[in-house]
Amino acid sequence: MRVTSRGSLSLPSLLADLQELVECESPSADHAAVARSAALVARIGAALLGAEPERITIDGCSHLRWRFGDGDRQVLLLAHHDTVWPLGTLAARPYELAGGVIRGPGCFDMLAGLVMAVHAVADLPVRTGVTLLVTGDEELGSPSSRALIEQEARRSRAALVLEASAGGGALKVGRKGVSLYEVRVTGRAAHAGLEPDQGVNAVVELAHLVLAVNALGDPAAGTTVTPTVASAGTTANTVPACGSFAVDVRAWTAAEQLRVDGALRALRPAVPGAAIEIAGGVNRPPLEEAAGRALVEPIPCCVSQAVAARLGLPPVTGTVVGGASDGNFTAGVGTPTLDGLGAVGGGAHADHEHVVADRLLDRTVLLRELIAELLEGQA
Repeated sequence: MRVTSRGSLSLPSLLADLQELVECESPSADHAAVARSAALVARIGAALLGAEPERITIDGCSHLRWRFGDGDRQVLLLAHHDTVWPLGTLAARPYELAGGVIRGPGCFDMLAGLVMAVHAVADLPVRTGVTLLVTGDEELGSPSSRALIEQEARRSRAALVLEASAGGGALKVGRKGVSLYEVRVTGRAAHAGLEPDQGVNAVVELAHLVLAVNALGDPAAGTTVTPTVASAGTTANTVPACGSFAVDVRAWTAAEQLRVDGALRALRPAVPGAAIEIAGGVNRPPLEEAAGRALVEPIPCCVSQAVAARLGLPPVTGTVVGGASDGNFTAGVGTPTLDGLGAVGGGAHADHEHVVADRLLDRTVLLRELIAELLEGQA
């Protein structure tokens, strides 16, 4: 028999709120759309929690914070309401619940997790010591919210991140760090037919640099260094005077991030007369596995196995993943962090994005019980 409620938690209520959020499109770069989404999250949250959030606008981006109680030993719940999908996506891919599967832009990453967080906190017998922070620019790398996240993490005994789960519902106990760079080359323009020898070809220099940068990865350490978007030149008959390419770096450790950073900044031109500029740097530190294991190890005996047994679910497991989240920031300041507590499903950032509807309720119960366990540990 399909279970549709657990105490006061209700699957129909979770689904109704998720549908509203999916149908309020919130692409990260559109501040007006993110503001509309924040207003909706505030309304849904206020109705469930009986309290209005603090509305925080930084660089035009809308964030929300509910704080219950005060002190420096809080349990921080971290979610975001922005998505990667541009306005108009909903017309081609509307919210749908069919065959037990929810589809719609942003449902898995991470609007379902946001809904779970609000409902779990609302169902706690005692909320004192909980802070729920909902940001609006995670998909951009959290440029306006990073300081806010780190500030909250420093006053928290634990951070629970409502990003979607890994395969089969596994929690995320480790994430790679992310560094983002732009490699810029300045050369000298010349007519490609009349006097190419008078130019300094930025494309040729870029070719040397792309190969050099690509070689900085270390498969044994799990470090990837990937040249991505590139551009150069102005017209087909002009020696290119400038060019650039982006670099995406993923690493399991801060030491590897520093190694790659140093190697990039040590690059020297291969083409005489060319100049190199390296812009960017570390975007998110790694969520090194120890930060997540600090919470995962107690879970099987204290919370997850007991909850799973009551619900007839398999035990909760932990895994490491290559993608980054705001959990990287909380772990980066030393706060024990458990990520991937959100929805079970798949297809983040892809057309097949989906959520398994029947797992929403048990995941929300798991979250509620974990928060309660951590709050009890504060006593």
